[in-house]
Amino acid sequence: MSAAVSRRVTVITAVHGPSARFLPEAHASLCEQRLPSGWTWEWVIQQDGTTDEVRPYVPDDARVSFGQGRPGGPGVARTIALARAGGAYVKVLDADDRLTPGALTRDLAVLEADRTIGWTTSRALDLLPDGSTAGFPGEPDDGPLDRGSVFEHWKRNDFRAPVHPATLCVRRELLVALGGWMALPASEDTGLLLALDAVSRGWFSAETGLLYRKWDGQVTGQASHADPVERAARTAVAEARTRALADLGWTYPAGARTP
Repeated sequence: MSAAVSRRVTVITAVHGPSARFLPEAHASLCEQRLPSGWTWEWVIQQDGTTDEVRPYVPDDARVSFGQGRPGGPGVARTIALARAGGAYVKVLDADDRLTPGALTRDLAVLEADRTIGWTTSRALDLLPDGSTAGFPGEPDDGPLDRGSVFEHWKRNDFRAPVHPATLCVRRELLVALGGWMALPASEDTGLLLALDAVSRGWFSAETGLLYRKWDGQVTGQASHADPVERAARTAVAEARTRALADLGWTYPAGARTP
């Protein structure tokens, strides 16, 4: 990997028509990031579909690339976007969310300092329609997350992870090795988070890294997202994959001791 590529963070965003109007705010939050000397970011936006609804909102910025493809959900859009990812690290940013100042630098500081950490997450705040924010209960302490700890919390707490998958930053080679995001209609990001937790130590930053927008059109707010039959199927597949990875004994980095 060349030095130019290794000192780049790829931010990947899946977008569909209803959320496209928030792209300028997401871009503004990226432009506020101040990376360490020699580091750059690129923003890879992938539309889940081929309509004309999204392109008008894509910023005119040389660091931004835009692609389209047949609809398959956010997991498919993010995974296909990996074809254009040139960074050593991949940061998730949903189209309707905003990074806080310093978020990328904090991710980089952890991943550059400790090769045994495969991925990072951070505190997220709900961004409510009136502009106020609200936190999440039950977040872990600032610091490393041992392998398996996210899965165990998820199992004990009605399939709710202790950290928010929308804040994920991950080593590109680890993300690719796990096949990207899960092929699920929803919770594809949680499925990836659990897979990462099964094979690698992670990190949680208690400093807020994301404003997670709550609005009527978001996918997780739709009734179909809570359908009990589909939810049971999603969680069953995610759990089976996580357990299979843990049982195989493959770890990242190679040779890491199993707890």
